[in-house]
Amino acid sequence: MGDITRTKAQVSPVHPRQAEIYDAIAAVSIEAGQAVYINSNGKVDLSDADASATTEVFRGIALKSVAAGQSTSVLVRGTVTGYDLSGVAYGAAVYVSNTTGELSTSAGSTSLIAGYCLPLTDPVMTKCLFVVGYAG
Repeated sequence: MGDITRTKAQVSPVHPRQAEIYDAIAAVSIEAGQAVYINSNGKVDLSDADASATTEVFRGIALKSVAAGQSTSVLVRGTVTGYDLSGVAYGAAVYVSNTTGELSTSAGSTSLIAGYCLPLTDPVMTKCLFVVGYAG
């Protein structure tokens, strides 16, 4: 499994007006670009493809780094940049990793698809992630 490198400062929705973005309170410290789910207390927590069944869920991508108890925006559906997808084929699935909060090029212990690698419409066809929340 190959975890995908992300640059927190570059995590950003590509078309925010066409995206589903919701605000939520963080249960733990969360970094921009990490995979999250909603825990039993209604707060966002870090997803993990090989932990207990409660964390083997994916709801979206955190768009802002925050401490526990602070509000962050979560991209549930839409296109986001900030990941190194150079080794990922266009159209290929991106998964929640066995590493807590991270994304991967291959399925973890539980196969949770976070989204797909798509090209932007720029001249170099920069790769971005199309997030499809609500896996697991």
